[in-house]
Order: sequence, then structure tokens, then C-alpha cells
Amino acid sequence: MTLQSLAYIGEIIGAVVVVLSLVYLAVQVRQNTEAQRTENYAHALERLATFQSMLSTGSEISIIFSKGLADSSNLTAQEKLRFNWSMYEAFGAFEFMFHAARKKSIDEEIWSRWSKAIAWYLTFPGVHKWWIIRPLPFTDSFSLFVESLLKDNPTDAEKTQRWLEFVSRESPQNQGANK
Repeated sequence: MTLQSLAYIGEIIGAVVVVLSLVYLAVQVRQNTEAQRTENYAHALERLATFQSMLSTGSEISIIFSKGLADSSNLTAQEKLRFNWSMYEAFGAFEFMFHAARKKSIDEEIWSRWSKAIAWYLTFPGVHKWWIIRPLPFTDSFSLFVESLLKDNPTDAEKTQRWLEFVSRESPQNQGANK
């Protein structure tokens, strides 16, 4: 075997090692991307879970929130402030997911679900009004997205009424206890 033959074999082996290294690197990048997506979604869910926990454990804020959804003009000045900050918490989490979805850091199906949730919130007159008068801005791209949802999903008086009836009904156990 000549020195030149050994050199060719060495080049072939080197090329195979480079290709295997690139395949390994591609697999690692893909796994890292999936891990990043999961982490981003977990972060967004954590923010929303904190928000929902606040609403579900604090009866005063949940009442303010429910009233504010329907019509924030019925809230006191203090309640309006609390409603405002609860809206910022929710829409801040939505904005995070919006940008993560644009960067493909959140799965498209998951973003679709949450964009529908945003559209649902915006059908409530109090949320619609809050969005229009919000004192602090969101990013331009998220604001344009929300504006397009507002245009496509006007407020829904029937949906608001159903929501108010749902949150104001007493449970059957409480109705029996009050007799």
C-alpha cells in the first residue's frame, strides 16, 4: 500500500467522521430546540397559573375581575386599579407567548389555543375598554395582533350575560343552606 493510498483512506475516514459529527450536532440542536420550547411554554403557563391562582383563591379579586370583564365602569377607583393590574398580568403572559410563537419557541397548536383565549377575553366589554385605554403599552407587534382580534371579534353581550349568570349563581349546596 502506498503512502498516497493511505492518504486517500485517511481523507475518506475524516470525511465520514465529519458527516457523523454534523449528524450528531443536528440531533443535539433539535433536542435543544424542543427543550427550549418546553421551557418557554412552562414559563408562560407558570405566569398564567399564578394569575389564575390569584383569581381562584382571592374572592375579592375574583369578584373585581368578573365585574370588570362585564363593565369596568361599575368598579370603584381602587377596583379599577386592581382590574388593570390583573389585565396586565394576563396580557403580559399572552404577549410572552405571542413572541415565543413568532420565534417558533412555542408549538403552533399551543399558540392557537391561547390566541383563541385572548380573542375570548376581548369579547368582554370591560376587557375591550381596558385594552383601548390601557396606560402602558405592549410591543407594537403584539398590539397589532390584539387590534386585529378586536376587529374580528366584537364584544358579545350574550356571552357577557352568560358569564355573569355563571359566576353569580349559587351552587345547589349553598341554596339549600340559605333556606
